[in-house]
Amino acid sequence: MKIEAIRSGEIYDKIRTSIDSNKENIYRYELMKPFEKKWGCYQIPICAKTPGGYDVIMASEMLGILPPRFVNDSYEKEIALLKQDQIWRACETTMVESFSYFEKKGIELPVDTYRYSILLANPDSVYTKLSDGYCGDGGIPGYIFLTVLPNAYTLDRLPAAMAHECNHNVRFQFIKWSNDITLEEMMVTEGLAENFAVSLCGIEHLGPWVSKITKEELMQTCLPILKEGLEVQGLDQITAYLYGDEIATEQGYQPVGLPFCAGYACGFYLVQYYLEKTGVDIAEATLKPAKEILDEVREFFA
Repeated sequence: MKIEAIRSGEIYDKIRTSIDSNKENIYRYELMKPFEKKWGCYQIPICAKTPGGYDVIMASEMLGILPPRFVNDSYEKEIALLKQDQIWRACETTMVESFSYFEKKGIELPVDTYRYSILLANPDSVYTKLSDGYCGDGGIPGYIFLTVLPNAYTLDRLPAAMAHECNHNVRFQFIKWSNDITLEEMMVTEGLAENFAVSLCGIEHLGPWVSKITKEELMQTCLPILKEGLEVQGLDQITAYLYGDEIATEQGYQPVGLPFCAGYACGFYLVQYYLEKTGVDIAEATLKPAKEILDEVREFFA
């Protein structure tokens, strides 16, 4: 396999020291252009046809990524942390371990080149605040973003976030994405990814999308609400169930009475239950259709 790192620290430094009128184009063409195919899957252009139109800058800002216009000397310390070699080595080691795990199980991956970068998170974004300063995006095979407010805590947890996204990257090489995906299918997908991350990096690196709610609270107060929405379809409808009311409200969707990432947490325990019940390895489970997993564990929702 081939792993290509787009070293963001050096690019952010260039943005930081550039005049305001140049910041956006550096961001577009040096940091985002290598991911043009990824953005293209969402029909998001690198540069809008008209000034102020929808493009990678607007889209990435909506995802909680720091806009280039904010990259100034106040971020000098964070950018310096992103330039440290050990951060990138740790991420690449995790990528090799993750993809090799599947190959050692006899699974031949269709994709052989993976491109990734580590982006600055917007500290004012609700996504950043709720996810304790780090998260990832790996749903498009061959491409991975990690987004972070660089500090000792978040940088230590980036490998676990990377393992989570690598699992998504593998799954969607075999399972076709559908825009009318149901809540229960997304819960399985996220549960597989976080169980994989824990298997590689340890339960102590369980992500805040699971650890912020206890299993007892989840089963007692959240599961009844989640059960009502299991067959809800489309990201606009499942956002509140999957990500919680705060993020749903931020995106203009109707809240349903759930805390941050209740759907993620339920998915984690659902898949954990499936793995323990069946003895199926996480690599094999990652390639299974959600329905096949759900049919084995319907009693989880009882």
